[in-house]
Amino acid sequence: MRLLIACVFAVFIFSCQSKKTETLSKDSTATKPAKEEGAIIDEQSQADSLKGSVRARAFGTLGQAEIKMSYYSPAVRERIIWGGLVPFDKVWVTGAHSATSIEFNQTLIIGDKEVPAGKYAFFTIPGKKEWTIVINKNWRQHLTDSYDPKDDVVRVQVTPEIETKNQERLRYIIESQSATQGEVVVYWEKLKITLPIRVK
Repeated sequence: MRLLIACVFAVFIFSCQSKKTETLSKDSTATKPAKEEGAIIDEQSQADSLKGSVRARAFGTLGQAEIKMSYYSPAVRERIIWGGLVPFDKVWVTGAHSATSIEFNQTLIIGDKEVPAGKYAFFTIPGKKEWTIVINKNWRQHLTDSYDPKDDVVRVQVTPEIETKNQERLRYIIESQSATQGEVVVYWEKLKITLPIRVK
């Protein structure tokens, strides 16, 4: 009899623990922040100390086309950026650590070329007067270690704009001007780079 009671008690305890674990698992997903279109999502829970480069993402839509970007966002931290930290005339990940990626679910027209839905690397070649934006097939790479121009899908020449306000951390914004037209905007330090995009 004592053995039977002990067994029933053990089953009861195990059942309670299982329910508690399941509840915690469900609750743990409820606190995840909602994705905000065009916003930087800082993976660090503490306030930004401007040390290091934080993971960030940008989101936007053009009609039914969804565009996502993932990158590491460095800070200026009183450094000389253009022609210093970021050299001129060299391929740059336009972020830090690994290649910045751009992903879309519909064919986009970038420059004068149709780029099929998929995930790509977003590189730039900064110049003193003109920049080249590069969309490359190899999005999964550390910095530009594996960059090969043979994998370029399209290159677009753009003219940088000078801003009066300093943007401390590099930031991407995807802006829609209509259901079929928009742009990918890169802000850092006092420079703004704009890439026009269209939905096919």
